[in-house]
Amino acid sequence: MDIQRVAQPGYRTGRQYTTVYDHWSECFQITKGEIIVSKRTFCLWGIGGLVALGALAWSATARAGYESAPYEVIESDGNIEIREYPDLVLASTEARFEARGNDGSFMRLFRYISGNNKSDQKIEMTTPVFMEPESQDQKGKMGFVIPQAVVDAGPPSPNSSDVSIRNRVGGRFAVIRFSGIMNAKKAETHESQLRQWLSARGLEGEQTAERAGYDPPFTPGPLRRNEVLVRLKTDH
Repeated sequence: MDIQRVAQPGYRTGRQYTTVYDHWSECFQITKGEIIVSKRTFCLWGIGGLVALGALAWSATARAGYESAPYEVIESDGNIEIREYPDLVLASTEARFEARGNDGSFMRLFRYISGNNKSDQKIEMTTPVFMEPESQDQKGKMGFVIPQAVVDAGPPSPNSSDVSIRNRVGGRFAVIRFSGIMNAKKAETHESQLRQWLSARGLEGEQTAERAGYDPPFTPGPLRRNEVLVRLKTDH
């Protein structure tokens, strides 16, 4: 049987190679039916790897630049956690979840933290952006977490009647984390998985789930951090 081979460092085909650099600096000289691997292929592999690593590092650095809502992890199981959240203060506005901020909701909140408030005060962006999907009896909401230092000093009142300051009551939440571009179908699929996980453990959650996004809109889907949160009815 004629077995085909891919040349490895130090393996003699048409030419002897002794270092990895030799593979990158020359095309393989491969004889008699062996697989030809070109310098261009290796270059593309290397560039692709560097781009992926760079994007991953950029995404992590971008998130690290923002104050994030604090929580304590009570239990962890793969991409699911039980978390304890303190009370949070949010700048909030009505939003349609499927619009993903393109209905003006994101910009209303962004203008508020950019100084469109009674004190002309600029407020640092935080993570995550919380979203409550609309239901039959209430409209959806989007909320920015107000940094703790601003909460302690007293958040400025919004100039716009479309923005309000509200309290997000703390408590225990079940949370499932996933990547990709968040949409209703993806969120509902993961919410279903989360509720199945809760049911298997005898835990019960509130009927309405929150959704949370941690990344700027230009972040590639595979690098995004998305979450669905279900408030537990009782602490366990």
